[in-house]
Amino acid sequence: MTTTTIGYTLAGLIAAGIIFIGARFIVAPRVAAAGYGVQPDLGQPSVGAYLSVKGVRDIASGLFVFILMVAGASHLVGWVILAATIIPLADATIVLRDGGSKSIAWGVHGVTAAVMLITSALLLIS
Repeated sequence: MTTTTIGYTLAGLIAAGIIFIGARFIVAPRVAAAGYGVQPDLGQPSVGAYLSVKGVRDIASGLFVFILMVAGASHLVGWVILAATIIPLADATIVLRDGGSKSIAWGVHGVTAAVMLITSALLLIS
């Protein structure tokens, strides 16, 4: 397998994963919030709106990656994923700052950032 193939495979998995997570924030916000690492008060009407907004943005982010992949823009996919690495890094910081689960902050968000960095490197060197 070439580095481009491995990078594209990882990029596709990242895109599919973030689309799934986004859909979960819309369909099952309580479960999604727990998976994020911070439990909001879902009894507050505005919280549901914020979780839905996050879900829609996650779905769009995943679709952007798929669109670039279909266009065959491997270097651009690499740059977009590199730039998007700020998202899981910020998520980890938010979870830690707000007293959330350290294991989720590092095990979910931190590992996601690391995989994204590896993916972008594979696509940018190819």
